[in-house]
Amino acid sequence: MNQSSNTSTHTSKPTYAPTMTLAMAQKRAKLLSDIRQFFATRQVLEVQTPLLSQAGNTDTFLQSVAARVTYQDKPRTYYLHTSPEFAMKRLLASWQVPIYQICSVFRDNEIGTRHNIEFTMLEWYQPYYSLTDLADELGQLLEVLYGYPVVMNHYRYVDAFMDFVGIHPLTASIEALRAVAEDKGLTGFDFSTDIDNKEDSRQGWLDLLFSHAVEPNLGHELPTLIIDYPPATAALAKTDLDKDGNLVAKRFELYINGIEIANAYDELADGTALKQRFEQDNLLRQRHGLPPMPIDEHLLTACDDLPACSGIALGLDRLLMVITGATCLEEVITFPSDLA
Repeated sequence: MNQSSNTSTHTSKPTYAPTMTLAMAQKRAKLLSDIRQFFATRQVLEVQTPLLSQAGNTDTFLQSVAARVTYQDKPRTYYLHTSPEFAMKRLLASWQVPIYQICSVFRDNEIGTRHNIEFTMLEWYQPYYSLTDLADELGQLLEVLYGYPVVMNHYRYVDAFMDFVGIHPLTASIEALRAVAEDKGLTGFDFSTDIDNKEDSRQGWLDLLFSHAVEPNLGHELPTLIIDYPPATAALAKTDLDKDGNLVAKRFELYINGIEIANAYDELADGTALKQRFEQDNLLRQRHGLPPMPIDEHLLTACDDLPACSGIALGLDRLLMVITGATCLEEVITFPSDLA
């Protein structure tokens, strides 16, 4: 018998084994316990909402996982949520108290060292909190989870883009953005410049340049909040003028070690405006050859009673990665999608 192959057989993991070690599982359990204790001391209510919904996320670049179910003997299509946001806002409109949730969320076709089709999200909403208030609370949570004081860097999207790309993202032409992308070796991309699709094209180039040339540089010395995003990225956030008079989205994203960890909004509580955004999303989906998604009419109605609030979604798997020094998502979850 070949000795080396015999040794390999005894040292390799069985096919049923998790990719996460027991030691990491214990760290993950402590992380979840510490988060729940953090919110309990602040009287933020833990809630649980359905994973399945009749409505879906209309975002062009977030693909929902569809599920065929039988309801009252009739086949229907439901969707596994990409975030608990819609249902949580219905609770917030009804109860008017701070709420949080830790749950699995699902995004189709997302696989990689930092992606998985199913992952764990922490999402919370604070009535009458500004984005500044929410950022402060996020910093306090990070201090608890890291176990030492944390200072966060605040960095405008415009400034980060100019520092690492060398062009103003809100005023540069689409042709200039394309030229810079090609100069940086980002070739093979084609964002339509049809007159009806101009804003979609501009945001496509901005997203490409930001993800490849800016994101990898963020949050290595200090956790970094990117603020004042382009208005096309507002999604469910309000918009306002920045100090230079440019229209921007009232939102921030948290980056640590070049990884996006969290995404926060000053929430837009305007059902009419949200419906217009969702309908525009569906038009963009059709332009990209994607099916339109059913709009959550319950959410639109709830907006009439939604208090002024800020909310944030945080990827717990990624946060555990950066806290523990793990290099890929497989180290912090039990079974990635290809082994589930």
